[in-house]
Amino acid sequence: MKTILNVSFLLLSVLIFSQTNRFFYDYKFVPDSTDKAKVMNAVMLLDIDKNGSKYYSREKFVSDSTMKADITKQMQGGFGNVNIKRSNKPGIIYTSVTKSYPDYKVLLSEKIGQTGYKIVEDQKPEWKILADKQKIGEYNTQKATTSFGGRDWIAWFSIDIPFQDGPYKFYGLPGLIVKLEDKTGSHIMTLVGNKKTEASTVEELKLGNVITFGIDDKDIEVSKKQFKKVWKDYLADPTKDMKQRMSTLPAGAVVKMKNADGRDIDMNEMYKNMEKNAREGFKKNNNPIEPELFK
Repeated sequence: MKTILNVSFLLLSVLIFSQTNRFFYDYKFVPDSTDKAKVMNAVMLLDIDKNGSKYYSREKFVSDSTMKADITKQMQGGFGNVNIKRSNKPGIIYTSVTKSYPDYKVLLSEKIGQTGYKIVEDQKPEWKILADKQKIGEYNTQKATTSFGGRDWIAWFSIDIPFQDGPYKFYGLPGLIVKLEDKTGSHIMTLVGNKKTEASTVEELKLGNVITFGIDDKDIEVSKKQFKKVWKDYLADPTKDMKQRMSTLPAGAVVKMKNADGRDIDMNEMYKNMEKNAREGFKKNNNPIEPELFK
């Protein structure tokens, strides 16, 4: 389904460049606990600099960057109309995790419906370091275990890589986590490469006063308890968030909805399709990396 907004806006992007250590992880996971033969994978990036780290999907990053570049190209003349197109391959992992040094404040970015949230982590991994050692790829690693987020985890870390960090929310070992696996084998993250890069981040992307369904929205910072409440509300009515957003659109904004065949559909049909797709998704994606967060 495509969403087209016919709007006028002023685009402002501020890029900041800094030297970053980028680590590439192969993430294999089982989204449906009733179908363990279906294993999906994604390339995840862990960017580390002097201020902290960010763990996120490479595919989604490329998709978002392409979309923003397209918007910039359309609006080079300043004010005008824009056709906002979503990528056909936006990635399958929408979550990201940021850690700030030296206090290691951890924020999980997660989306429910059309709204983004930053969930403040109030616990840290408590590790038990074991004597077991093994070589993973080119790295000499040592074993550690922890219980976190409703799962038991096994980590292999390397003191040869002097960062006390790792994929997702995990950190606090004497070296970088090279491999991380939950004991059910449902979620496995393995380091497969690294490089130094001049990473860029878009500080600000303004689209006037128009609600643009996730492009320029600021994530809402919440506690775990608050997030769980929002999640339960979403399970009860997956269309609630979209209905609230539609009710606040500025006067004159035109929203055109089309189905997969390109046929125009009205709002009632859109809401019906949204609810159907959401409930099908609940059934197929019942094995999150952090099950305690979705109880």
